[in-house]
Amino acid sequence: MQALPHALYTPAQVRELDRRAIEHEGIPGRVLMARAGRSAWQALQRRWPQPGRLLVLCGGGNNGGDGFVIARRAAEAGWSVDLWTMTDPSRLEGDARRAADAALAMMAPIDDAQQALNGADVVVDALLGTGLDRPVTGHLATLIDAVNAAHAPVMSIDVPSGLHAATGRVMGTAVRAAITPTFIGLKQGLFTGDAADYVGAILFDGLGVPDTVYAGIAPVAWRLPESALASALVQRARTAHKGAFGHVRVLGGDHGMGGAVRMAGEAAARSGAGRVSVMTRPAHVAAVLAARPELMVAGLTAEELREADIAAGDTVALGPGLGQAEWGRCGFERGLQHGGALVVDADALNLLATQPQRRDDWILTPHPGEAARLLDTDIQTVLDDRWASVDALVARYGGVVVLKGAGTLIADRHHRRVANEGNPGMASGGMGDVLTGVIAGLRAQGWSPFEAACLGVQAHARAADRAAAGGERGLLAGDVLAHLRAVINP
Repeated sequence: MQALPHALYTPAQVRELDRRAIEHEGIPGRVLMARAGRSAWQALQRRWPQPGRLLVLCGGGNNGGDGFVIARRAAEAGWSVDLWTMTDPSRLEGDARRAADAALAMMAPIDDAQQALNGADVVVDALLGTGLDRPVTGHLATLIDAVNAAHAPVMSIDVPSGLHAATGRVMGTAVRAAITPTFIGLKQGLFTGDAADYVGAILFDGLGVPDTVYAGIAPVAWRLPESALASALVQRARTAHKGAFGHVRVLGGDHGMGGAVRMAGEAAARSGAGRVSVMTRPAHVAAVLAARPELMVAGLTAEELREADIAAGDTVALGPGLGQAEWGRCGFERGLQHGGALVVDADALNLLATQPQRRDDWILTPHPGEAARLLDTDIQTVLDDRWASVDALVARYGGVVVLKGAGTLIADRHHRRVANEGNPGMASGGMGDVLTGVIAGLRAQGWSPFEAACLGVQAHARAADRAAAGGERGLLAGDVLAHLRAVINP
């Protein structure tokens, strides 16, 4: 296996890469299948080195062919192998048929896969592959559920069966794998949506395909590099002063929601902004100053919000705790009048959904519920295809969109990134306010909207991962704030 690449492709693109390797570079399909099977078998041995009983579940296509190669190699290595085939081997064709014949020369297929699960030490899922385009039902769904209920760990080949390789959506039911070796090109669906609960550790092998195969096939997205923060956040000049690092104004905090602006303001400051001001309800001023005296806090009525002075060079973080009542609407209208850098979140997004407009330089940070309102659809539609949803948000509203969730997506008209740091402990109140502040703080320091969004997402997630060292359950947004300074100084 190789280091995980950053380029991501659709399943159709990977099939085209496979075709090019065979037809343009003269690598026979049986050779690619043999390499994939060998690579996956080696990965299985590294993960579970003690010989035991292996159950290999083979489908009817090339994914099943990889499974047959693994079954043969395991038998040659002295493992006890149970081989189950979804399709009558005599009906297989091409490379899959040749791989099946080689495996079946060493063993007879079993009739009852579910019974074999009881004695299996490891299961190989080579059932469906990347071509799945409809929900899994019937006997196959029953088998997948039985695999998940068994105690044996699973290695899924290329993609866990039942997981859509383009969207990361579970198609009815899907195998929960411990490891997923995948080949030639990383599929975009492995890194967002439901995938995090199903793929386990993703491994990659290019199968010796030359670089010329990839020429002219542009990746549809990229994984956010682990080194993004370290590459961008270089040491500051020794002569630096606060005026060089921008001014963030956080606008929000209606009655009962003053904590949102306080956390967003502190996050902006912890991310390196030179100055941070908070514009909120008068009732929150004392509490915000007591909690974080480094912030400048102005208490404003609705009328005062309409006339509030915001310098053209300021970066405005609009939305934390804003509310949708009169005060919040006044703040929303004033924030949108700002012609400079703008980060929009929370209730500002909900208000934007009722008054759609487009800007090329703002950053929108919706969670799936806010995204659904912005697109005038339902949450499930957003979750069914997060890639299509983030593209639709960019098309409708412009700028940069950060679609939050497992496998957060960052996109504008020209770029798509996916971030895979972070943890389920972040599913708690205030996390989005902290992210808004981090992105605004970086934007104020001069990074482009897309750069600020990418760096902010990574810094926020990495701080949350550090905070989760004490446990994911019960993780608070304030715990993340405590780790921001460390990750923003890599």
